[in-house]
Amino acid sequence: MTRRPVACAVLLLTTIGTGCKHPSTSSSGLKPTATGSAIVVSSGDKQAAPTGSVLANPLVVQVNDDQGNSVTGALVEFHGPAGVLFDPAAVLTDSSGQATTAVRLGTIGGLYEVSATTPGKSHPVTLQIAETALGYQQQLGSILQDKYCSRCHDPESSAAQVSNYDNLAVKPHAFTDGNTYNKMSNADMLSIIQHGGPALNRSALMPPYGNTLSPTDVQAVIAYIRVMADPPYRPAGTVYGQK
Repeated sequence: MTRRPVACAVLLLTTIGTGCKHPSTSSSGLKPTATGSAIVVSSGDKQAAPTGSVLANPLVVQVNDDQGNSVTGALVEFHGPAGVLFDPAAVLTDSSGQATTAVRLGTIGGLYEVSATTPGKSHPVTLQIAETALGYQQQLGSILQDKYCSRCHDPESSAAQVSNYDNLAVKPHAFTDGNTYNKMSNADMLSIIQHGGPALNRSALMPPYGNTLSPTDVQAVIAYIRVMADPPYRPAGTVYGQK
């Protein structure tokens, strides 16, 4: 499955960029030969990896024209919050209209909003992309959910593990389901993990893990659920600023 401390800061990006109406030499030294009117993500969004590491899959975006056809030779520039690195940070789209970059996450755990920008025919066009950096506690939570939780909470089977999701009468929520988990307090999450579904009048198909996971383990799973929430988890009382 696609991969938040209990209260983590969300890093937001203020996009910076200027464009021109006609292809020209960019500040990166690249010489675009065409411009498009839209930019979409092809793959590599909504990944999770340890802080400071390179995402497993490259980020790939595609530039299209007004008719939805791919555009070759359009400039794409990648931007992110402080600490996020791209290799390359600017690239011309290939014959399929795609631009590819490797993304290294920052050293602070949490949600990172990065962007891909293309000049466009009349104004810059920007695409926002979400990636997640896992701190130590969240990494532990990721390992534990792989071992104990994903077989039921992840509806997709993999070569390493066959999902049990389709066999369950009551379908578990994916750990990315922020619409569900963001409404739950940490205390409620702790209770349901330790004592099972009936502790909160939920399905008995959710077993208790109080004798399997230590209190530290349970907090790590909660931290992982928080950082993976989509939409992002924003605990009450926390002040968020742009960075």
